[in-house]
Amino acid sequence: MAIDKYQTGEPRPPEALGPDVIISPDTRRANRIPPGQVRTRKWPVLQYGRIPQIDPSEWELEVRGLVEQPLKLTWQEFQALPRVKVYADFHCVTRWSRLDNVWEGVSTRYLLEAAGVLPTAQFVILHGYDDGWTTNLPLADFLAEDALLCDRHDGELLNADHGGPVRAIVPRLYAWKSAKWLKAIELVAQDQPGLWERMGYHDHGDPWVVSDEYPDGERLRRR
Repeated sequence: MAIDKYQTGEPRPPEALGPDVIISPDTRRANRIPPGQVRTRKWPVLQYGRIPQIDPSEWELEVRGLVEQPLKLTWQEFQALPRVKVYADFHCVTRWSRLDNVWEGVSTRYLLEAAGVLPTAQFVILHGYDDGWTTNLPLADFLAEDALLCDRHDGELLNADHGGPVRAIVPRLYAWKSAKWLKAIELVAQDQPGLWERMGYHDHGDPWVVSDEYPDGERLRRR
């Protein structure tokens, strides 16, 4: 667990953020903690395997698959793109939620508009630098207004422990869908479950889904 960025107060209401910040809709809920989750004031560090140490000068991001114009961006090119800030909560499948985060980076909508999404694209596969790790999500979730490719958290550069140089942030899905150490974005026509999904985690990963099919405590570990 990281000991920095410990939260001492209550989460800010969305109205407290400036006009330049995109507000994730879930922060407007009366209860911002999904069923089965508990709030943490820490900034936990969790990952499946090793933590890649990627120098920004060597980092590249590829956008490929069902796009009109495949892209390959260096760190300098990524930094030159228009930037956004997003206020969002962050929910981990291990049952903790960290509220009151400001993420900064490049809008997923902007990047995919630049690449040109083909009509046959329905899903996104995110590839990490960590030994071929992948996760899958519907294109519509990846293109949500509050989704971004993030290189800063609460005003500070994202370090390697938390997915730096760049990670995905898709606030309305569980955190494992927000791939750390992002290497490539691949658009595909058919769903392709990633690492955790193949191991039995729910294919969609919506932290607010509670139903008879996925009762609390089991809903994420089933297909």
